[in-house]
Amino acid sequence: MTGPRPVIRPNRAHRERRGLVLVHTGDGKGKTTAALGLALRAAGHGMTVHVVQFIKGSREAGELAALARIPEITVERAGEGFTWEVRSDARQRELAAWGLERARAALASGVDLLVLDEINVVLAKGFLPVAALLDLLDSRDPEVHVCCTGRRAPPELVEAADLVTEMRLVRHPFRQGVRAQPGVEF
Repeated sequence: MTGPRPVIRPNRAHRERRGLVLVHTGDGKGKTTAALGLALRAAGHGMTVHVVQFIKGSREAGELAALARIPEITVERAGEGFTWEVRSDARQRELAAWGLERARAALASGVDLLVLDEINVVLAKGFLPVAALLDLLDSRDPEVHVCCTGRRAPPELVEAADLVTEMRLVRHPFRQGVRAQPGVEF
């Protein structure tokens, strides 16, 4: 065949949306960054995004300042700091329950993408039962996407997910004594 190849474009009018459950887990960096990149992508398509950030909360992060400028994205923080900063497990449970309620409210409001940042840590530490997250996933509209991040994703969540990505630590500057830096870690 000579000449240019014909361009075949899918007929998007007949494409239906199916909500996906995405999990970013593992001991490497980039889980939250990947989820927030997904949030930006969704907002770029005019989708509404709600982020509930568990555990984190003691540090002003650059990505949150940037996301605050994007009207399609709402961020709520259900944490007061990493688990080594907040010693009260009772307080962590209280914040986790509040975050789960905020996630339910976001789903009820008709959000297109829900990001549950660090939910895997909350589940691994026992601050919320895994069944509570699975119930939330089951209760969502079938077109809503949910992205769960954090180390140690429970096997039940991995099984329920449509996409699971594991970030693997190969090298980290912290091991050479380099502290967390604005614009890279927060």
